[in-house]
Amino acid sequence: MATVLICRRFPRLSRVTTFSTTAKWKTESGSNKSKQEKEENPETANTGTESVATIQLLNPLDYRVLYNPSAYAKSRAASQQHASRSSNQALGDTFTSPGTTQAQHTFGTTSSQALPPVRNALPKPKSKLLLEQTISAQLSAAQTKEEAEKEKTEMYDSKEDPRVFQKGRPEYKSLSYDKFEPIETLPLEEGDSILHSVAICKGSQSPGTIADYFRKLSRLPVEQHATLVSELRFNTLCRCAVKNIRLFSTSDLIDILKACVRLVVPPTHPLLNTCENEFCRRVWDMNLDQLLLVADCWRCLERSVPSYLSILFSYANMHWKDLTLPQFVQLLYIIGEGRRSPADLMQKVESMILKYLDSFTLEEVGAICLGLFKSLSGISDHVMRKIADRVSLQMEDMSTYALVNVLKMLRYTRIDHLHLLKELGKVIPARIPTVNIQGIMHITLTCSSLHYFDEGIMAAVAMSLPSKVIYCRSKDAAKFLWSFGCLDYEPPNEEEFYSSLIEQMHRKLHEFRKFPEHLLTGLLGLAFVKRFPEELIDYALRDEFVQKARSSKYELKKDLFTLSKSVEIEFPSYQGNQLPPQLYEEVTEMVLNFAEQEIYVRPEIVEAVSLLESMLGGPEYVKNHMILPHTRSSDLEVHLAMDGHPIPFNLKDPIADKKLKDIGVSLTDELMTQLIKGRSNSQSPMEVENEARTPGQERGEESRTPCAGDGAAFSGGAVIADARLQVEPKFGRCLEALPSLTLNRLPQGVKLAIQVSNRNHYCYCSKRLLGLHCLKRRQLRQLGYVVVELPFWEWFPLLKRTRLEKLSYLHYKVFDPALLSRAG
Repeated sequence: MATVLICRRFPRLSRVTTFSTTAKWKTESGSNKSKQEKEENPETANTGTESVATIQLLNPLDYRVLYNPSAYAKSRAASQQHASRSSNQALGDTFTSPGTTQAQHTFGTTSSQALPPVRNALPKPKSKLLLEQTISAQLSAAQTKEEAEKEKTEMYDSKEDPRVFQKGRPEYKSLSYDKFEPIETLPLEEGDSILHSVAICKGSQSPGTIADYFRKLSRLPVEQHATLVSELRFNTLCRCAVKNIRLFSTSDLIDILKACVRLVVPPTHPLLNTCENEFCRRVWDMNLDQLLLVADCWRCLERSVPSYLSILFSYANMHWKDLTLPQFVQLLYIIGEGRRSPADLMQKVESMILKYLDSFTLEEVGAICLGLFKSLSGISDHVMRKIADRVSLQMEDMSTYALVNVLKMLRYTRIDHLHLLKELGKVIPARIPTVNIQGIMHITLTCSSLHYFDEGIMAAVAMSLPSKVIYCRSKDAAKFLWSFGCLDYEPPNEEEFYSSLIEQMHRKLHEFRKFPEHLLTGLLGLAFVKRFPEELIDYALRDEFVQKARSSKYELKKDLFTLSKSVEIEFPSYQGNQLPPQLYEEVTEMVLNFAEQEIYVRPEIVEAVSLLESMLGGPEYVKNHMILPHTRSSDLEVHLAMDGHPIPFNLKDPIADKKLKDIGVSLTDELMTQLIKGRSNSQSPMEVENEARTPGQERGEESRTPCAGDGAAFSGGAVIADARLQVEPKFGRCLEALPSLTLNRLPQGVKLAIQVSNRNHYCYCSKRLLGLHCLKRRQLRQLGYVVVELPFWEWFPLLKRTRLEKLSYLHYKVFDPALLSRAG
């Protein structure tokens, strides 16, 4: 063993991350090295790696990438066993277990020669050498076993894993194909004899004999199946079956289809075309068990059969009341695998879920949720909450695979089931080390999608991810970055966590050409936590990628806009590609149009604008707009001079055309007298301001009873004070002086960006701000604004109170002396 300190500069990230790696010196065969080089992505190997040691990191990783969410289909007992073992190894394996560090697999024979230990210069006794070789062999074997276990954990069988529920009841044997059903292997000689008979008879056999031949040939050893399917005599047998297709009994025809599944006949095989047509013709003469079994076989063959499924769904709709529990669950499984949601049938699904909810096994609950999720079938909040109620009570007994399927549907329906989420925080962190990467991704994404922050879950994910990151698809890496950024959480191992994911994004760069949305998702998640990997950003903003993003089925222009503007504000040293100006204009117009229709008109914002205009002196003192359109939320902008007085700046129209009635104050004789003559000599400007603006001391409160919607005394006082300050020493100069007070010529003061927040700006049931809004406020401050918030937990209840109370609250927020001290 030798410990090497490696200083790695990640590609143009403007950060240097130093970590210690314990490397095992071992000799790799030339064949393994060749295989490894083929499996690595040539475009991303060795990207931006520097080392202070003389060891060159040639091959960052040395194991195959296999994706396998089936690993989280284990029972809780198995999860606990693995979690216990993982916790015992947590310290000892930090730098030695496979995949824990990037450098571990990079040192080959040349590495061990580059830094030879001093003791290697002396000859070793034979016994000592033999002992070291034995220990080395044992360590190598242990490491190989551990790697195999890790790969097994990450393996995913997309056909078998969703079918785990079928093992829970014997009734599923008649509804589904069981590839694990024990069968007696047919001797090769007998199989050859059958094929010989087929060649001699050339189609003269009876339908029963043909069906029997299929049954027997499918029992040949698995290693013979590929050879058999390509055999000319087998194709002759298939042509015989096609010729006699209408003469087979339904049970014989199903057996032929099952034989095709066992033999892995290609889904486009002509025999399967004929079988599909025949089953479509016979649907109404078959029972539901047979129909579901045939549909299951089509799924196993990975053959798309939309016509057959349409007829099956119609049949099920007509016999809905006769469906047994297993038939219902299997039907939902078929609906999910077919990615189809028949509207007329789905209307009846909810009643059936409620009917059987207490009788479902936990695996069946997971299967139902997965079927609904895959078919994009919406269900009512009531039914989803009932499912969540059941799961939250039995979560510890539920397999992680089934639980993740429930979380997918919870995420899809946007249900905020607090009891389930709290239970998740108790149950899932201990399981995370034994869950595969896709399962972890869905758990993390559920939390971020529901804006639910649980530090225990997120920390467990962060600690487990670096050792598993090589198994991340581009989608997984992007969703992890998005989720952590969305919840504004930087874990204790943040440097290792983020650097491992950024490196994986580099390795998967080729995938982003096909899935541009994933790159933008990941980069936005990084921007939320103020991380800007320059090379990835440069790639995302190049013309070719922008064109791919614009032609995507997703709306990605706004994401490009947010990313590019954030880089411009927070990463000024960036020298790479930029978005074209016309795209900026296009997206800005799109965002502003949306804001005018959906954001500026929200009641809580309209009320705040109206009251601020009354309090400050008119619409020229407050502007309801998006200071940063790329952050997609509005701001109420207010300017204050250093002495605390508001400054007009929202000068849309010539001031000369404005009339005093635009301020929204009644022009009484008393007001006109005060405006013309000015204040009395006995009062200072500050005293007038205090009378007009101090909460709880307004003259209107003392002299009259306030009523809802009537704040004339309060707002009028504010206007009087402001008018006096602007008019001194002569009223005639007031309207002439205002045009010169444009934003570019403001005296030293403070620009307020007032945020009228709502629940969607925060994590669920907390006052933790989400990543996008953290980014926005950070950027506003960087541009010189002082952020003032009207938090929803304060402002929303006030909307039901009197006008005077609301004005007092706004006065307290806007004229806080601390705001001016920040500007100073």
